Amino acid sequence: MKMEWGKFCDVADDFTHGKNFQCGSFVKIEKNVIVGDDVSIGDYVLLKSGVRLGNHVEIKEYVMLMSGSRIGDNTSIGNFTKIGENAVIGVRCQLISFCEIRDACHIGNNVLMGSRGTLSAHAIVEDDVVMKYSFVVTDTPDLAREEEKKVGVISKGSRFGTNVCIMPGVNIGENAEIGACSQVRHDVPANEIWYGNPARFMKKRNP
Repeated sequence: MKMEWGKFCDVADDFTHGKNFQCGSFVKIEKNVIVGDDVSIGDYVLLKSGVRLGNHVEIKEYVMLMSGSRIGDNTSIGNFTKIGENAVIGVRCQLISFCEIRDACHIGNNVLMGSRGTLSAHAIVEDDVVMKYSFVVTDTPDLAREEEKKVGVISKGSRFGTNVCIMPGVNIGENAEIGACSQVRHDVPANEIWYGNPARFMKKRNP
């Protein structure tokens, strides 16, 4: 069993890890944290209480995983990323860097999020979704309408260009495609291509 520790780490006595564990310097690991086999943690990482990491997980530098968050097998979390409380990220996912996944979000399997992506609390992203640079799902309501905070569902196989903003409560259908620099204010049906500000229907997506 291979194990490597960096300098000046603060680790709870009950921390549990699998084989081939690597940990950088200035890492803090709180109580009741369990990580699997072949896990790598970079410098200046915080793992709050109750965090779970699967097998073959890579956590890069300056990452914060808040209490109860769970990361699936073969997933990579990039630099300067924050994962909120009780958020769940599936297997074979990649978050590039500077991402913020807020409390109780659920990300499925085989999901790619580019740098500077943000998911508001309780957002749901299903399997096989690609979100490029600066993708945002917002729950900020229109205060003039006294709307409540809410988020929609990003369905399986959907694709998003850079600088896309999904407005509160908007749902994106399976295999839909949203072009770069779009603000999506209405539900997008499955297998359609939309883009613009505000985003509009352009054409059907080829199966």
